[in-house]
Amino acid sequence: MDHRLSSLRTLGWLLLIGSCMNVWPARAGQPRELGLAVHWQDGLLTVTGEFPGRQVEILYLEAYCRPGSTDRDWGETVIRHETDIVSSSPDGKALRLRDRLRDGVVVDHRIAASGDEIEFHLVAHNPTARASAADWAQPCVRVASFTGCEPDSGRTLVPDYARKSFVFLDGRLTRLPTEPWAIEARYTPGQVYRLAGVPREDVNPRPLSTLTPSASLFGVRMCILSDFRIGVLVPDERKTIEGRLYFLPAEPEGLLARYREDFPDD
Repeated sequence: MDHRLSSLRTLGWLLLIGSCMNVWPARAGQPRELGLAVHWQDGLLTVTGEFPGRQVEILYLEAYCRPGSTDRDWGETVIRHETDIVSSSPDGKALRLRDRLRDGVVVDHRIAASGDEIEFHLVAHNPTARASAADWAQPCVRVASFTGCEPDSGRTLVPDYARKSFVFLDGRLTRLPTEPWAIEARYTPGQVYRLAGVPREDVNPRPLSTLTPSASLFGVRMCILSDFRIGVLVPDERKTIEGRLYFLPAEPEGLLARYREDFPDD
């Protein structure tokens, strides 16, 4: 059977969490030592360190999903999986996880904490003789304590935390809510931004914006489902997914410099 290997560097998961409370002095381009550490238990990845709120929790991973998900019941989209800890360093700087999907796919996660960022390196492998339907995956980042937002402020059509979030459109930082703002979907509220090359029928079943971000880079407050694309895995195929979780001041120029250095092909 042919060994297949491909890379999804530019389709990987990259997320900024920038302090909107201006508690850090802006020093663009200079990584800070924040004493970051990672710990995983019962589906929850916890990042701790010297930043507002002292910790950020991530449902990691909340779900692996089939294509055709935009207008379908969530229960028919999710591919169940189980996660094991492969290794964890005592200082919390290095963590390895392994996900085993019900359809046979294995996803190995290498997570490393250093300076002011968390690095994610994933390898998805289909060792079976059948194509896998695992098309995308969903981590849910909770940042309410980091930003000072109330946990229940996301229940309105355009919640308070969304107004402090942003996407990049035509290379420019654009704050939410964007115009137009989609309001109809199987599940509401929310807003989905689809990157170029991702089919409209294969995204989260929340309101889908007609706008297409120019980079896989998002700034958030409170909570974001930072879905990343895997794409159908044929037998014996491997794909790599890479991403960063940055803890930076609310300074777009410094963010862009880091992003372009780490993801030059995006």
